[in-house]
Amino acid sequence: MSDANIDISGHVRTRAQTEGRELSYPPLPEALTVGIYDNHTHLEIADGDNPLDYREQLDRASAVGVRGVIQVGGDVPTSQWSAATAAIEPRMLAAVAIHPNEAPIYDTAGGPDGSWQGGLDAAIAEIDRLAGLPRVVAVGETGLDYFRTGEEGRAAQHRSFEAHIDIAKRHGLAMQIHDRDAHDAVIETLLRVGAPERTVFHCFSGDAEMAKVCADNGWFLSFAGTVTFKNAQNLRDALAVIPRSQILVETDAPFLTPTPFRGRPNAPYLLPLTLRAIASELGTDVGMLAAQVNSNTELVYGRWDAEPVGSLTPAAAVSAAPRSAPLSASPAVSPATTSPGNTEAIGGIA
Repeated sequence: MSDANIDISGHVRTRAQTEGRELSYPPLPEALTVGIYDNHTHLEIADGDNPLDYREQLDRASAVGVRGVIQVGGDVPTSQWSAATAAIEPRMLAAVAIHPNEAPIYDTAGGPDGSWQGGLDAAIAEIDRLAGLPRVVAVGETGLDYFRTGEEGRAAQHRSFEAHIDIAKRHGLAMQIHDRDAHDAVIETLLRVGAPERTVFHCFSGDAEMAKVCADNGWFLSFAGTVTFKNAQNLRDALAVIPRSQILVETDAPFLTPTPFRGRPNAPYLLPLTLRAIASELGTDVGMLAAQVNSNTELVYGRWDAEPVGSLTPAAAVSAAPRSAPLSASPAVSPATTSPGNTEAIGGIA
């Protein structure tokens, strides 16, 4: 299947369901008076008893003051889907990457479906190509995950992470970091090889001490629904340390649904719940915080209308003229597969 045949009409993956989980989507929250952006979401993943496609997701988000989203890939098919959809959807920008937990799979088995005979290097080359497409504004999510990947896969994770840092810097893109149980190693890598100018810790899971390191280096912290969890005092401590000019907000949908709907399907339209919780913690006005987060987000990624959406059909959107020369041919997009279930531990999995 070529780029021109990528189908964005449906979901790429389906979230694995755990027994007893509530599968209905929560009601719409009160709309914000000042609009914001969802820094990190996965609209390619189907979830719930009535999965919403990306158009309905974005319509609901618009209704409550969420202006747009960063749609994030985690392997080749989801990154291709993200780039293709952002190319025709004005409320979406894309991030592309090989997730750290996927890096060892590409390295040893050619990816989840075995279609990448060139292994991790070929998959990274495809991410490099996608990074040059219009409306792709970030490389992510990339980083290190020592929770799900053991010692045997960490060399591949590190190689992939450093390659993604290089891609972000060469293309002048922001970078979104996935960091789970690997705080020291992530920071060491960023300081050793040099972080991209705009570096974001997606679903920040550190503490006040780590937040101070990030603040000193000019890195942004993106807070998800986990900041509302009772057992996440470390995140609320971090909020007291990081300058407000370095705060972003995200859903990581369909994972990490904020209180009081924890465990149910998450969606960009629920972002106001997290924003209001952060405003309460900081003792500030919701509208003022929204304006600050809005400014921060546009500083990191640019405006959502900086590059026009394409006039191509969805199937052909990802083959639009890139900003830089392609590096490799694209593989077929695999049929919808099952994504890992979410433990909802601090830090998330997506």
